[in-house]
Order: sequence, then structure tokens, then C-alpha cells
Amino acid sequence: MRKPTVPPASPGNADAIEAAFYEALQSGDIEKLMACWGDEDDIVCVHPGGARLVGAAAIRSSFDAMFANGSIRAEPVKVRKVQTLNASVHSVLERIEVLAGDGLHHAYVIATNVYYQTAQGWRMMAHHASPGTSHELQEITNTPHVLH
Repeated sequence: MRKPTVPPASPGNADAIEAAFYEALQSGDIEKLMACWGDEDDIVCVHPGGARLVGAAAIRSSFDAMFANGSIRAEPVKVRKVQTLNASVHSVLERIEVLAGDGLHHAYVIATNVYYQTAQGWRMMAHHASPGTSHELQEITNTPHVLH
């Protein structure tokens, strides 16, 4: 199977790959989603509460199973980044829409997305997501809320 290419609108940086990844989640497009990932054998994905998935086949299979139930309404609402010339690590607070018996609810997930600049351009190498709590409790910093 030939690896699909990243959508042509991508300017070719880690932010563009991240945007394409979340777009693919929301549209349920497995080809666009897998185009965001690197070609390396050791790419890794961990879904909240799930096992470590290693390699494109395992990652694709997990997203195929999720997409069988529809798209994943995940929206990055707060991103913190550390970037070097060839790597970018994004700590992302994701808001997930969950349809329960009594209607639509929001849940939060904390994810770490790791991108490398490869011969094919920027690609995702790891996505590790953990269940979150309420939006207000997702981040603790040393920065005071009120500066005097």
C-alpha cells in the first residue's frame, strides 16, 4: 500500500501537520490521518487507557475501528509547544464531543504529539493521549494568576 501524501494546502510545518491530523479525525478520513504519520517502523500511538500501538499497521487499525463508529470530534483548545530545527513537541488539551444517552457532552483529553522533520517533510512520530478532567483543572503552572 502506497503512503498517501499530506494535503497540498499544507505549508509543511509541524503546525500544519497537526491541523491536518485533527481535521482528519473530525472528518473520519483514514487516508488523510495516516498521511500525517511518519514512515518509521517505530511510530507510536497511545489512546486514553489503551495499549501502546507501534507501527503504521497497528495505528491504522485502531483508527479504522474508531472511524467505524463515525468521526472523532476532537478539537485542540490549548497547545503548548517546544520546537527545535528538526523536532516539535506539542502538549495539547483536546476537547472531545461525546454523545451519551442524555445528549452531547464534552470530555477533555491531554495529548502529547511529537513531530520530526523528515525527508518527506514534517510528520507525526508519536501521539499519546490520556483522559483528562474538567477544563479548568488541566494545567498547573508556577505562574501566578494575579501579578502584583
